[in-house]
Amino acid sequence: MRYDVVIIGAGVAGLYAAMHLPRDKKVLIINKRETFKCNSFYAQGGVALAVDEHDVPVHVSDTLEAGAGLCDEDAVDVLSKNSRKVIDELIERGFEFDRDSEGELLYTKEAAHSRERILHAGGDATGRYMHYFLLKQNPHPMLTNARVVDLLIKDGECYGVTVLDHRECRNIYAKDVIIASGGVGSLFEYHTNAPCISADMQGLCVLKGIELERMEMMQFHPTVFVNSDNAQKLLLTEALRGEGATIEDESGRRFLFDYDERGELASRDIVSKSIYDHKKKTGMKVYLSFKNFDYVYFTQRFPNIYKNLKLLGFDVPNERVPISPAFHYAIGGIKTDLNAAVPNVKSLYAVGEVASTQVHGANRLASNSLLEGLVFALRAVERILEDDEKNKEFVEFEITDEVMSLKEDKAKKNLLRKIMWENVSIVRTKEGLNDALSQINVIFKENIGRLLKFRLLTAREIVQAALAREESIGVHYIKKENDD
Repeated sequence: MRYDVVIIGAGVAGLYAAMHLPRDKKVLIINKRETFKCNSFYAQGGVALAVDEHDVPVHVSDTLEAGAGLCDEDAVDVLSKNSRKVIDELIERGFEFDRDSEGELLYTKEAAHSRERILHAGGDATGRYMHYFLLKQNPHPMLTNARVVDLLIKDGECYGVTVLDHRECRNIYAKDVIIASGGVGSLFEYHTNAPCISADMQGLCVLKGIELERMEMMQFHPTVFVNSDNAQKLLLTEALRGEGATIEDESGRRFLFDYDERGELASRDIVSKSIYDHKKKTGMKVYLSFKNFDYVYFTQRFPNIYKNLKLLGFDVPNERVPISPAFHYAIGGIKTDLNAAVPNVKSLYAVGEVASTQVHGANRLASNSLLEGLVFALRAVERILEDDEKNKEFVEFEITDEVMSLKEDKAKKNLLRKIMWENVSIVRTKEGLNDALSQINVIFKENIGRLLKFRLLTAREIVQAALAREESIGVHYIKKENDD
């Protein structure tokens, strides 16, 4: 089982990388579950881009401002300058973004953007449409219902992966490995992520001594319908607020203006913290109101949200919907350079949400995530193809014999979700973080499987990073004893 490239994950970032690897390359995509069970599939928001050359510095400025001073300016520059190229290429290949009545691309505005520069497809189903399109474009084989349980690394170079496939482990060797496995949603009790996004690869990287960075920077989406029994909650896209939806309390008061003059159009971290604080101070429920929308426009612009809320019994857009923040996006991740390469480990790359390119800083600007996945996936492939002629010596590895999971692990996973939600979510305290760290360390000492160990390692990295950053910034808000 030897390949030129192995790609871990079949979301937009992984599939876009696969699309740019020539057919004559031996490429394998490894997908943990069914192809649609990835965060890309559930992305309701659009994809941001610099509309033209004049918009590049403005898009860069908006991204840097949202990132609260922690973005890498070179990375943001790469993102924005390459944005038009990747979008135009998708269109040339046949992807259809939403257009206006005259056939022009329909740009919309979302929170913290200074102009209309967000493209959508299928109204509120951009990720789903793009994911399906890239699946159809994919020329390479895919191994599904298999999960990576080890990275084959020796002397600072990656030689492949170990997969758990039908309850058996086997090694798959490759000249290059691209990690595109997504975020950490299943670490939290309430989240918007696909059910199988469980922080495996981040934890495996910790185990292998690969650096994670900015793990304290976890973004919580402010408008989520959480009144359901599923761990994955129904996201209500930011585009709703960008086009007129309002947030109000039980009395109908739009309280967000008490916290920020932009109201509903403030950045996600501000809106999330404002909702959290208002609910705590008043004891009131918080709602998303669609009263500013025309019925026909709402059903055509947001068809999936309309359908899902109708199935839940809500008469939208006439009726408001109860909302709460929930975990949404991991800003931090596997440290990479501007070509998506993992420093100090040759032949290993990370793209998409699993990676930390430092594009997002302390707070991701809305709809920059799909763009980041596209731009840096392409850069990873370009770097791999530059080294196309390298002769890589074959190194054989023993297969890990560690127990992957135990019956008791499920209850411990649920406990971990509760610990993370209660202590490491929207508002953090030093006391709560230390309590979370203590509880995680207790679980570590118990008899656990390797897969749970991955989750615990990732969770501990998040907690330790949050404790190390003592001052609040962006999505990381640590409440001090004397704070109001």
